[in-house]
Amino acid sequence: MTENGVFYYGQYKIDYEVVRKEVIYKEKINKPESDKLIAKKAKPRKVVIKVHRDQRVVATAPNDATDEMIYDAMMKRARWIWQSLQDFAKQQDHVLPKRYVSGETQFYLGRRYVLKVITNIETANVIHSTVKLSRGKLNIELSQSDSTLSIEERTAIVKSLIDEWYKDKAKLIFVERLEVVLPKAAWVTDTPAFRLLVMKKQWGSCSTKGNLILNPHLVKAPKECIDYVILHELCHIAEHNHSEHFWRLLTQVMPNWKEVKARLDGMAELYLNE
Repeated sequence: MTENGVFYYGQYKIDYEVVRKEVIYKEKINKPESDKLIAKKAKPRKVVIKVHRDQRVVATAPNDATDEMIYDAMMKRARWIWQSLQDFAKQQDHVLPKRYVSGETQFYLGRRYVLKVITNIETANVIHSTVKLSRGKLNIELSQSDSTLSIEERTAIVKSLIDEWYKDKAKLIFVERLEVVLPKAAWVTDTPAFRLLVMKKQWGSCSTKGNLILNPHLVKAPKECIDYVILHELCHIAEHNHSEHFWRLLTQVMPNWKEVKARLDGMAELYLNE
């Protein structure tokens, strides 16, 4: 019978399996008259934790280990387990195209969330489909009418709902971050207007009139990365090209911009993946 457990790392819920095992090892008897090996049973002294490529977390434990002992072992290695799960999820995201089904990864402000699509075929209490972020999951609750559509039509509905949710969040977050970083850009006298535009290879741009264009996919990145993009575009209000003066200005307002840019570039393929 398979044993299962669960623990939380921050807001992330992590499930794990427990395998009970005895280990057989060979011990050499050091006697002059004997040089033979004999088999002897021994129980493992500690809980061994492994994170598999398919994102299963398995704990191999002695038969007499209590649930508390196994749980404590999990908590001691919680950060490593979480990071391993993120790394394997990232590898999968690079390979697998988005299908907009439960279990896929979505990003928001630099964190990974598991997509959960909830259908309401048997109930009529949901009139409009909704999107809600809750406890490490991005929940899409479909209305009864949306639940009865074909798989292709339902996929299109889920994608559309997620896209609109990202745009709504982007408007709020970009206004917030613009207000935070604007005091650093002393050359900007008025709060610049901005609009959202989905772009395949750009995070933002700045018009000659000083209006900003920001990619709503940027809301998937950490706030520091969002600040970098906004400050980059604000610097273009003073310097419309990437001259030496431009880079000096950017360094002045964000000394660590190179590190932040590298972090954003490293995740760009995932953030821009639709």
